[in-house]
Amino acid sequence: MALRYQIIPVTPFEQNCTLFWCDETMEGTLVDAGGDIPKLLAAVIKAGVKITKLLLTHGHLDHVGAAAELSRQFAVDIEGPHIEEKFWLDMLPQQAMMFRFPPAQPFEPNRWLAQGDTVQVGNLTLDVRFCPGHTPGHVVFIHQPSKLAIVGDVLFKDGIGRTDFPRGHHQTLLDAIKNQLFTLPDDFSFIPGHGPMSTIGREKQHNPFVGRYG
Repeated sequence: MALRYQIIPVTPFEQNCTLFWCDETMEGTLVDAGGDIPKLLAAVIKAGVKITKLLLTHGHLDHVGAAAELSRQFAVDIEGPHIEEKFWLDMLPQQAMMFRFPPAQPFEPNRWLAQGDTVQVGNLTLDVRFCPGHTPGHVVFIHQPSKLAIVGDVLFKDGIGRTDFPRGHHQTLLDAIKNQLFTLPDDFSFIPGHGPMSTIGREKQHNPFVGRYG
């Protein structure tokens, strides 16, 4: 049993939507389906994956813009983010206007997630960790056996998430990185919401914003 994944950049913001699946069951999910539905559907078909749920790290439009429609098309539930993201999901019409995206309607996930929850995808179990700061209800997904984390806009290669949006908080973000991500082994890889992958160990050593926490 192994986790397989493909990173699919979507929207003008080049947001990393992650298609991942269990290679035993071929059941999978899309994490942060932000847009470009035809591109995502094509990737799912090409990989031969059966989507059984959709996962969200936080409520920014470039991470959630396609989720409600894909939930209808696949007839599956949406899980995540944390309930503190409700105000961002309620503000999707305003976000669409602000960022000049196509119109978007508010929605709620079928399941809000919190620290210590787990998510099942095929035979894979993902741990959920609560990482606020970029937004108040941001969560990340961790697959321990694969040493892989999907961290949304919390941590990037050589960067961290912005905290100048409503209800963002810089110190809260730093604390989440230190306590929830930098407690993972150095050889853990992570998929950020934008840009290239990196490892926890590398960011501990070289990230100019949080490397001192290493």
